Amino acid sequence: MTLRILLVDSGKEWGGGTNSMIELLKRLDRQRFQVTALFYCNYLKGDSDLRRELAGIGVPLEILPPPRQPLAAKLAKEFIRGFLRPWPGLRQRALHGVERWWRIDPLARQLAARLRAGGYDLLYMNNQPSSNLEGYLAAEAAGVPAVQHCRSVAALSPAEAQVVNRVACRIVCVSTGVRNALLAAGIRPELCRVVHNAIDVHQVLPAPLDIPGKAPGAVVVGCVGSLLPRKSVDHFLRAVAVVAPAMPPLHLVVVGDGPERGNLERLAHQLGLGGRITFAGFQQAPLAWIATMDILVQTSPREGLPRVVLEAMLLQKPVLGSDVVGTQELVRHGSTGLLYPYGDIPALTRCLETLAGDPALRQRLGAAGRERVLQDFSIAQYVAGVAAELEAATAGGGALEGGLGGKGQR
Repeated sequence: MTLRILLVDSGKEWGGGTNSMIELLKRLDRQRFQVTALFYCNYLKGDSDLRRELAGIGVPLEILPPPRQPLAAKLAKEFIRGFLRPWPGLRQRALHGVERWWRIDPLARQLAARLRAGGYDLLYMNNQPSSNLEGYLAAEAAGVPAVQHCRSVAALSPAEAQVVNRVACRIVCVSTGVRNALLAAGIRPELCRVVHNAIDVHQVLPAPLDIPGKAPGAVVVGCVGSLLPRKSVDHFLRAVAVVAPAMPPLHLVVVGDGPERGNLERLAHQLGLGGRITFAGFQQAPLAWIATMDILVQTSPREGLPRVVLEAMLLQKPVLGSDVVGTQELVRHGSTGLLYPYGDIPALTRCLETLAGDPALRQRLGAAGRERVLQDFSIAQYVAGVAAELEAATAGGGALEGGLGGKGQR
């Protein structure tokens, strides 16, 4: 039997979660799974875009633009934020009610209609529950099992958790930390299954690049990702500015683009890093840039299970990361990399100084990281794990509770 799956993603930009989803779609058995993707926008990937990337692997894409916020909804929200400020719980519920009225419920009706018209067996949502609430409501209305692939730490309101508990058949969590966050939000434990993100360990690895302006023998320290305030890349720059004067030559590489880039470029200039930093922008193939680094730095306050850390470990690069959900599940302090408390820039500085000044330590940590990826994070394990959860969600009565009609009654 071939399962007809509607894959829904409400994201607005290309990221690690998109890459992991693409890697999954490339490898799913087309005799078992027939997938149609439905995204809210056709976002860009360098010179390419989502439609082109999915077409290249034979997955059709539909675009469902979300409704524009009407003036009435905007005014209602402003009134609620001001009038109900002394009662935060009531204010949150009222704001959620407005959000449901103008955005969530209309989208749910459109998604339900697509599920019925397409004869789909399963709704598969890529993001995290509070970003996909309309999907849960649509699946419930259409009587179709719903599976969530939760790729980041989720913060759910009690009302959102209630909907998820009522409708979801499975929530695939990319890390144990993501699962624990869902449990803390009140999600039923039996729904949450951990299937770690993974990487193709057999791919051809690129050679390092030549970086213009890099001093001979400089230690290359870099980061990769969207340049957003929540990624805290400024912590990385501040730590390097402290370490650089007392160390062998350092060269910084910042791979990625986003709204924070201008601020980071100005900060680099203010810190006196202008001559030793390369802003590489968005890169279609970032693996070659990671191959050029001696140390990968990850400074974000939270992650699901960061793909870039897996890539660095595959390339035998030591990882210096914040001790947060996701990163802490990959990096074993003192074994495959170093961890520091998020936001503790002096601690980040000390770790960076240790790694930059000790080539033998970098080599040892990098080799151990590669061995860990080869053993525990192969793409075959990832694909098999997700495929098993998709099939289990539709097997023998699927898990939709509450007596829904249609395809939920199997």
